[in-house]
Amino acid sequence: RVQLVESGGGSVKAGGSLILSCAVPKNSYLSSCMGWFRQAPGKEREGVAMIYTGRSTTYYADSAKGRFTISQDNAEKTVNLQINNLEPEDTAMYYCAADGRPERCSDLNGLFQPSLWALWGPGTQVTVFA
Repeated sequence: RVQLVESGGGSVKAGGSLILSCAVPKNSYLSSCMGWFRQAPGKEREGVAMIYTGRSTTYYADSAKGRFTISQDNAEKTVNLQINNLEPEDTAMYYCAADGRPERCSDLNGLFQPSLWALWGPGTQVTVFA
């Protein structure tokens, strides 16, 4: 079973940028559909950005359009999430998720629903201070 490991979180001043990385084992492959979710204290987990790795097709939650960019690095076997112009409201634990079925990324109605994703990383904390 593919294991996911997130990295790149930290404490950042508002207006700064971060690049989060989600790695799969070197002897493995990126799953067909991978994504980033986040969960702020006291709030439900929400989808941020997804990518169909077969064609690098990207999908963004409305709240993520403009400041978030998801990408893949096939050589490093990572899916990355760049966040620009960080805001205190971006403070959350960020989780990587994966699904080996290409149709996961085709289901636009369920793409951002955490309950439909089976494989998760442990998360990386992002804290944005004013």
